[in-house]
Amino acid sequence: MKMKVAILQTKVYADKIKNLEQVKSIMERDDVSSCDLVALPEMWNCPYQTENFPIYAEKEDSDYVRELGALAKKHHVYFQAGSIPEVDDAGRVYNTAYTWDREGNLIGKHRKVHLFDIYAHGQQVFKESDTLTAGDTFEVFDTEFGKMAVNICFDIRFPESSRIPTLKGARIILNPGAFNMTTGPAHWELGFRQRAIENQMYMIGAAPSRDKEAGYIAWGHSIIADPWGNVVMQLDEKEGVGIAELDLDEIDRIRGKLPLLSARRTDLYRVEEI
Repeated sequence: MKMKVAILQTKVYADKIKNLEQVKSIMERDDVSSCDLVALPEMWNCPYQTENFPIYAEKEDSDYVRELGALAKKHHVYFQAGSIPEVDDAGRVYNTAYTWDREGNLIGKHRKVHLFDIYAHGQQVFKESDTLTAGDTFEVFDTEFGKMAVNICFDIRFPESSRIPTLKGARIILNPGAFNMTTGPAHWELGFRQRAIENQMYMIGAAPSRDKEAGYIAWGHSIIADPWGNVVMQLDEKEGVGIAELDLDEIDRIRGKLPLLSARRTDLYRVEEI
């Protein structure tokens, strides 16, 4: 079975309506709308600064979010719409990734579990927890291509974030992420290849393009890694669209040749589902 994927590596503007219109325009392209799945970056509609998250936050039933579902239906694609700030009825703000099916039905929702709070020897301080609340589930959703799951950015650094969905049947994990100019060159590609090898699945990473004038400068380099750890596709730092056809039968071939999941010593250790 083959699946064609498009990753939209977009520039993030201060105007969230402009960001939405940009996505709409790109999805009108024949090479994008003909794909089976379209993926967006982390916080593609909001400059990546903690103080912005409550300002840009949308409720799940807002017109803005409904327009994303309408795009999936219009173009008849699975649409993993990266992540955007979400606010619930209690006023809590989350970094949330929504996924819609070809008919515009919401089939997946992941709130970032591991918040990016770092203190890099005084050189870089960033605390998502200043304004965001952490999610607490790792869910999978069904598609015609098998089960999939979503992590968000920092989640990829924790093996459990990928292993729990894998044990629930996920064969593809999408990870919208915005690694920076320190973590990007060091760990972006390595992280996706590592998780792909460990779980013998496809890992899809959608990143925003690099904007040197932004308060937070993203690494870019949207990527797809296959179950053997090969890089199927990787963009550079500029705005662009990456398209690749994935051979999903490769997952079973690799798992058959090197049965890592069945070789686990669950008599000695196990991953607890959350």
